[in-house]
Amino acid sequence: MLKRERCKDTPINYEIVNRELLASGINNIGKASIREIKRLIDNIEKATGDKFIRMEMGIPGLHAVEYGINAEIEALKNGVAAIYPDIDGIDILKSEISRFVKLFLDIDVNKAGCIPTVGSLQGSFASFMTVNRLYPDRDTILLINPGFPVHAQQIKILGQKYTAFDVYEYRGNKLRAKLEKYFEQGNIHSLLYSNPNNPAWICFTHDELKIIGELASKYGVIVMEDLAYIGMDFRKDYSKPGIPPFQPTIGKYTDKYILLISSSKAFSYAGQRIGMLVISDELFNYNNDNLLKYYSSNNFGNCMLFGTLYSLSGGTAHSAQYGLAAILKSVNDGIYNYRNEVIEYGRKAAIMKKIFSDNGFKIVYDKDIDIPIADGFYFTISYPGFTGEELLEEFLFYGISAISLSITGSDRNEGLRACVSLVDRKQFPDLEKRLKKFHNNYPICY
Repeated sequence: MLKRERCKDTPINYEIVNRELLASGINNIGKASIREIKRLIDNIEKATGDKFIRMEMGIPGLHAVEYGINAEIEALKNGVAAIYPDIDGIDILKSEISRFVKLFLDIDVNKAGCIPTVGSLQGSFASFMTVNRLYPDRDTILLINPGFPVHAQQIKILGQKYTAFDVYEYRGNKLRAKLEKYFEQGNIHSLLYSNPNNPAWICFTHDELKIIGELASKYGVIVMEDLAYIGMDFRKDYSKPGIPPFQPTIGKYTDKYILLISSSKAFSYAGQRIGMLVISDELFNYNNDNLLKYYSSNNFGNCMLFGTLYSLSGGTAHSAQYGLAAILKSVNDGIYNYRNEVIEYGRKAAIMKKIFSDNGFKIVYDKDIDIPIADGFYFTISYPGFTGEELLEEFLFYGISAISLSITGSDRNEGLRACVSLVDRKQFPDLEKRLKKFHNNYPICY
């Protein structure tokens, strides 16, 4: 892919990397999925014996919360592994989810609409399936990008339509006109965004969420808010139950919304694949006869539970529900402050961004409207003279992995997304050494 002559004096064996890249069958690594890149890096590490700076996957790098582990063990000992859980979740978890969104987002949602899912990705998949059946004259989801690539993949797999735009140039008051242009077409039934944003780590303000909410209400659009990184804009402390400031959310500004909340990041409970699907009371109780074409009921909540989710999994792992319930109870009761643990991601990001910038790299999404972007789970990088796809391939020879921004719906084709979670602080000297080598090999790009 690289059009300039590649330097062969690289930290990772040049011939082995070339061989593994060819064997992978990936024609364009810049368009490869996150999991494809992971497999390729695994193979290169195995073949060379060299450890990469792994920044391609958003996998938590902290220990799981003990409250969850202990509760799950106890639940297993009590025999829940032999019993099917109810589709809508165990009552204690539903109650704690409802408490959580009240205490940390300052919104009221009946526990009926607080549903455990097999990771928040099952929640988004189920939401896409169900919302798409509401309006016969609307067939399109609007994605506010950049975003998590798998959401677009899910929509494609479902055979649904989506349209999208990169929000970076439409922050603040500019967002209103941009959204209204899409909504006026009359074909948008829902929209999705992440906050904090994966991959750019931009964070919508209350004013921006108000704009989204007002327009969604005006045009009858359902808002899906991906809160995978809830509370992880570390510029403010959102971790005190019932005490402002609260995590900004669309739930304050419109009635029909869906929240997708992950246990993987804030609670480091990724391996148990349990997330939270929170449906507003207005939407959960919404009746629409068009649903009868696909379900046995015209009620949105019933269709989601006993139509869509039942078809997808028949329920979320029983013991994991008890684990998440215990985590949420400890957080809701003020016993465990999750921020004290996950703020390590922000601290690592600040150090890593400086290492990159000291070696000629730029931060692609560098501002949150008019202030510097927060230090968090992700940041974005570029190097003068390289496209993101070129840079990603070149990084293979320097023992560094990431993903291209081009697969996130970003307009910034020069950039990569870097995740800090799996990079150990002990690897910082290696990262600095490898980036210095890269910078020395390509001074023409500086």
